Amino acid sequence: MLSDFQGVRAVMVFSDDPPTSARWWADALGGEARIESDGTAVFAWVDVNGVELGFHPADDQRNPRGGSPVVYWSVSSVTATRERLLAAGCTHHRGPLDIDADRHICQLVDPFGTVFGLDGPA
Repeated sequence: MLSDFQGVRAVMVFSDDPPTSARWWADALGGEARIESDGTAVFAWVDVNGVELGFHPADDQRNPRGGSPVVYWSVSSVTATRERLLAAGCTHHRGPLDIDADRHICQLVDPFGTVFGLDGPA
């Protein structure tokens, strides 16, 4: 249902060096880069007028550097929207992942091969 979608929440870019990419974009956009690590990888973000521009380590198998960015749709329920889209013909790509206590994300592939994400409350 279209009402599940509340607008674009985030655009994920895949980079060989997420912190350097984020700092470049932060300088270009006049913002600040946030850099975090989960102990195995480093991730970075720049907030642009309510849309998060995220930088994720490139992964040659699933998300190569220079590949298409992944648009994340803000939804009221990642679980419910994900289940509905899987039933409609999408396939699982990554996640669901807990970003923090109040937020989680997942990535799906539409029937035409486009990777996209869902972002909402945990």
